[in-house]
Amino acid sequence: MYFIKTKFINFLKLVFPSSFTELAVFLFFITCYGVLGSYIAIHYRIIFDNRIPWDAYFSFDNKSILMTGGSFERHPLSYYFFNWVREFALFISGGKMDAGFRLTLAWLSNIIISLNILQVFKYLKNIINLPLPLSLLLVLFFGMFSTNIILSFTPENFTYTLFLLSLYNHYAAIQLKKEEKTSALALSLAGITIGGLTITNFVKVFIPLLFEKNLFKNWKKIGSAAVRVIIAVICYVLLYLNRIDFKYQAIFSKTNQQYEKFSNVESMPTWDMILSFFFGGNILFPSFIISDKHNMKGFNFKALYMDLYTSIFPYIFVGTILILISWSYIKNFKNKWVQIVMLSFFIDIIIHCVMRFGLHTSYIYGGHFVFVYPLLIGWLLYAYGSSPKILSFLTVTISVLFIYLLANNWFRMSEFFWFLENYYK
Repeated sequence: MYFIKTKFINFLKLVFPSSFTELAVFLFFITCYGVLGSYIAIHYRIIFDNRIPWDAYFSFDNKSILMTGGSFERHPLSYYFFNWVREFALFISGGKMDAGFRLTLAWLSNIIISLNILQVFKYLKNIINLPLPLSLLLVLFFGMFSTNIILSFTPENFTYTLFLLSLYNHYAAIQLKKEEKTSALALSLAGITIGGLTITNFVKVFIPLLFEKNLFKNWKKIGSAAVRVIIAVICYVLLYLNRIDFKYQAIFSKTNQQYEKFSNVESMPTWDMILSFFFGGNILFPSFIISDKHNMKGFNFKALYMDLYTSIFPYIFVGTILILISWSYIKNFKNKWVQIVMLSFFIDIIIHCVMRFGLHTSYIYGGHFVFVYPLLIGWLLYAYGSSPKILSFLTVTISVLFIYLLANNWFRMSEFFWFLENYYK
């Protein structure tokens, strides 16, 4: 009983604020995001409109996700999770899908994204051991990313996936720091939750195991890791098959259909989609495109999409970010925590940039990887902790990037509100 109580308390300390500084960070972001999401939920219907199944803004599938959990081949177990989310929101709203329903959904997203910010702050403070001013600068920078802003009021898989991935990376980093292995239970829970919401993230759960101390020097440790992986995979597969009544053939046919549908868009240059959408759109808003859509049942509506960058400055911004994270990876190449973060990021790069899956709307996939940016930049600052000149240069660079990011995203959000005012009152 004492063991369970201790584990539960440690879990609460991991997920929620455990110091005054952490509480201040959490309250700051939950207040900022809360004001934004509450205003949108009360005054506009874009967060949830029963007539619009998908694509109202930036290709998010709010209604589809809330009502069905999304397609089973990409989101195997999210059906169960979003049943709880939907029923809770209906309970709070008295069974009506009105402003109260939207407000509940917005606040659930707000809390989750604020906890995601908190996980990044904890990692910077406790794993990298950055000075408090630098940690605060990076979380403010991270908090202004377009992905965090949009997901803070969006009831979608990406919202919860972003939090779970940042939480698991923090947990795995703690285990490695203490030179302890990730238990089969923790591995299975991570696989079911992270991989259950989005199947492509399932493999990321096992990356930290590769860096357990002396893993490849001891056959017993290799066997232990293999057993833990097998248990996690069996739990995941059985739940997945049960979700589709063991009709496993449907997985392959649906997956092929989805890949063909989302990987053959030739309307824009590949290099520009990679820079503007995959690397850039999830951080720095580009301009927007308004499109006419319909729900295939006679209802027409306006949808908002991100456009390619049209100015040199956003490309300079994105290029600078890529230089910083590449510099960090090279400088910290022998750092196992950095390798874990980058290997996870490489999976997304392969899926979207190499295989081109969803590349034309890859800005929505930021929920799978945007947390790696502040972590890698944090490791870069740590690497030059004893070099005042370089550290000062990096700090000034990040500060300039933050100011530009703040100004750009503030302006683009004003355009987003214009869109809401005109089409989603």
